[in-house]
This record gives sequence, C-alpha cells and structure tokens, in this order.
Amino acid sequence: MTLTWQEVVTIATELPAVTESTWWRSPALKVGGKGFARLRSEAEGGLVLRCEMEEKQALLASGDPAFYTTPHYDGYPYILIDLDRVAPEQLRELIDAAWWLSAPAKLRKQREATA
Repeated sequence: MTLTWQEVVTIATELPAVTESTWWRSPALKVGGKGFARLRSEAEGGLVLRCEMEEKQALLASGDPAFYTTPHYDGYPYILIDLDRVAPEQLRELIDAAWWLSAPAKLRKQREATA
C-alpha cells in the first residue's frame, strides 16, 4: 500500500497542536513551532521523520526496505521512510514518537492527562 503525504498529514493532525507548514521549502509538520516530519523533494524522495538515534539504528538494522538514510542524515536523529513500503500502523507509531520528541513539555503533559 502506498501512503501519500496527505495520509501522513491526516495521521499527524490527530495529535494535539500539529500544523502543516514548510521546512527547507518542503511540505512539513510541526508541533509547537518545531518540525518533526517533512516530505523530501530531493532525488531520493521519502519522508524525513524525527526519531531517537537508537530507534534509527534499530530500524536500519532491521533490513526493512521502508527505512533508509543518506550521508546527509548520518549522525542526526532523523530516519528516512519510503511511503511506498512502510506499514501504515508502523508509520502511525513512528509519527506519534516523533511528536513526543518535538512537542513542548506542556503539550506532552496535557496529552498524558487525557490518555
């Protein structure tokens, strides 16, 4: 199943205070003014998503072709995702995790209180 940017937006905007924006002249998602996802228009394409370095290493080590990196992102807490290959539920979990890493503490506390 191929996921589109609009489906990524739909998943992300279910989370508190997510806004559509731009980042490096590309469509992006932000929370509290901080970007956590962007659609790459560069040659390799894909979705750039914030993640913890340990998670990035685990995703790359899994051998799943949905996850990759480029030299530009080496050493940075962002994973590249092929929207043609990623499982929708896995993407939902990764977007949620990216939101937690980027959201201001006040928003995280509000969300924990309503969970």
